[in-house]
Amino acid sequence: MKKSTWSGIVILSVLLLLAGFATVQAQAPFKFNTAWEPEHETFIMWYAKEKGWDKEVGLDFNLLYFDSGMGMLEALPAKQWGIGALGGTPAVVGAARYGTKVIAIGNDESMANVVLVRPDSPIMKVKGWNPKYPEVYGSPELIKGKTIICTTVSSGHFALSTWLKVFGLKDSDVVIKNMDPFQCVAAFEAGIGDIVTLWAPHMYVGISKGWKVAGDIKNSGAGLPIVVIADPEYLQKNEAQVVKWMKVYFRGIDMLKSTPTAQLVPMYKKFMKDFCGLEMTDEMCKMDLESHPVFNLQEQIKMFSGKPSVPEAWELGVLDFFTSQGKLKKEDAAKVMGADGRLNFITDKYLKMAAEK
Repeated sequence: MKKSTWSGIVILSVLLLLAGFATVQAQAPFKFNTAWEPEHETFIMWYAKEKGWDKEVGLDFNLLYFDSGMGMLEALPAKQWGIGALGGTPAVVGAARYGTKVIAIGNDESMANVVLVRPDSPIMKVKGWNPKYPEVYGSPELIKGKTIICTTVSSGHFALSTWLKVFGLKDSDVVIKNMDPFQCVAAFEAGIGDIVTLWAPHMYVGISKGWKVAGDIKNSGAGLPIVVIADPEYLQKNEAQVVKWMKVYFRGIDMLKSTPTAQLVPMYKKFMKDFCGLEMTDEMCKMDLESHPVFNLQEQIKMFSGKPSVPEAWELGVLDFFTSQGKLKKEDAAKVMGADGRLNFITDKYLKMAAEK
């Protein structure tokens, strides 16, 4: 065989190898960095990752763990993640400080943020002090001046403030000690404080220890969602990938809505242990699944369509909480209000795009 022929074969082989390598590179899944707390809404993405749903659409989910929504927001300037889920409370802070957008609802967590007291607390001896809130325990005299363990600027803090409002009280009427959720449980168990505020799944740990629910967000007359937020720069640069992520996300919600709770418990229990680091009983898992209503794609498109929309009404309540408590300056609050007087950080754009494709 001629030397020139061999040279041609070698060159062709190299070109084919390079073409194959380029094809493999082109098919490599897009690394999709997301941020989550050890809570119910994370189960959807954890389950999707376990089942390989991300790879089916050309993505590779990276689920970053954060103790709280504020911890999540502190990592945002470093561009550690693009999409995350957190409470409606820190979502307002994210919008004011970093321009984050609410693009979907994780769940309704108004029943999963509670004020807890020890079983022998006098607070549990008075129910319905305010007739407008017949299921809430306590009275101004029993609450004022008490020490409360709480993760500040969180959904638990919002639960505390809505509960206090039932009795005509404010944060300044009590002593608040700020700790992360795990520390809240440990400190209260050690005898520190008179009251503790927790959200799921930490609240179930407290309930399992015999602590009693004095009130939650819903029975205190307010509402609160877990919302999916996104970094605006990430949305702009990765629009196609965001829509793919959205479709997987709603595939997970459809799974939750269509599967009997009893069938979900084993996987949920594994999720709680593997991702959240929590040992939960079957009953605790069942309670957590049932206390977090979720909404499918069409339901969310409808919820986002009103004036104000459902998430906007929820967030306006949170905004009022922040400004009235002095946690958000008036100039910061102005950043999240549009010229039309509506909140400017809530968008249904990606919900609609997911529905179209």
